[in-house]
Amino acid sequence: MEYQAKELFAKHGVPVTLGVVANTPEEARKGAEDLGGAVVVKAQVKAGGRGKAGGVKLAKTPQEAFDRASDILGMEIKGLTVNRVLIAPAASIEDEYYFSFLLDRANRQYLCIASVEGGVEIEEVAKTNPDAVKQIPIDPGTGVDEATARAIATEAAFPEPVFEQAVTMIQALWKVFVEEDATLVEVNPLAKLAGDTLEALDGKVSLDDNADFRHPDHEAFVDKSAENPLEAKAKALNLNYVKLEGQVGIIGNGAGLVMSTLDVVAYAGEAHGGVKPANFLDIGGGANAEVMANGLDVILGDPDVRSVFVNVFGGITACDEVANGIVGALDLLGDAATKPLVVRLDGNNVELGRQILEERNHPLVTLVGTMDGAADKAAELANA
Repeated sequence: MEYQAKELFAKHGVPVTLGVVANTPEEARKGAEDLGGAVVVKAQVKAGGRGKAGGVKLAKTPQEAFDRASDILGMEIKGLTVNRVLIAPAASIEDEYYFSFLLDRANRQYLCIASVEGGVEIEEVAKTNPDAVKQIPIDPGTGVDEATARAIATEAAFPEPVFEQAVTMIQALWKVFVEEDATLVEVNPLAKLAGDTLEALDGKVSLDDNADFRHPDHEAFVDKSAENPLEAKAKALNLNYVKLEGQVGIIGNGAGLVMSTLDVVAYAGEAHGGVKPANFLDIGGGANAEVMANGLDVILGDPDVRSVFVNVFGGITACDEVANGIVGALDLLGDAATKPLVVRLDGNNVELGRQILEERNHPLVTLVGTMDGAADKAAELANA
């Protein structure tokens, strides 16, 4: 969120004003009193376009800050509920610029995007006057030193009164990008204030989850209130899980197989009341019985799920391991397990896996030999 991005900016020497974070209108009033003078009340959600959505309001007095916070808290912006606001001192803005570093996956490099025509209409500027939005490739091997920062500031045409500040800020933003393992660092607006002072008035940072092991402090940036509880539970169990809006729970081993399973279930669901996949869950190529049990525990805990399709092709993951995981999970859940499971096993140790399930003969489990047949059965059970 913006206030968190600003904390990272301050940590690496980017000129920024942190402001006060408020969770209630009363806290907003107190924050405005502490700051003194006019403030801006800014919705804190991980989405752009907050100003256009009515999530950024000027307040000239503490009472107005209370009123504006009352309006903004609880509102939805792009499907996200505003649970907190940032109270920031009102700034005397003379000009607005745009600046960002991001990961350019297609070209296997980093990219700097800069424009001296920033602000809320930057997307429109990019469409109508693309020459005003400079795209500057950054070699990952060399990065951004002072010479590169000067070249960027020159190409972007930062004006002379703030040029040297821009050079320094570009290097500081590069430090944020690299040292925090970010995939995006964006400032819009990067503002020229009265007195020719350059400051990051807003900030957006996306962090690479794959680098979390290097940054235990990043855990503090997670918004627990906005996390889907099932996704949070799955993450704690090291499962690759994404909640969807359907009724058929999906478990597979390998992302490609799971994606294919989503497709066949969606297709089969057209003949059974329009039911759809309820989730993406990849237990991975080397999953054991414990991982399977954890996956079933997460999916069976989803109130939207009416049936579960377990689709496994045994390779590194042997089918008997999967079968033992299913049996173990059902035994562990006991009476809490009430939703039917359709299981399709193929590949390594498939006969043993099927034998384990047949001998257990659990009333909730149906074995089906083909992927299409299993998807159809799972959709039928969900519709029923």
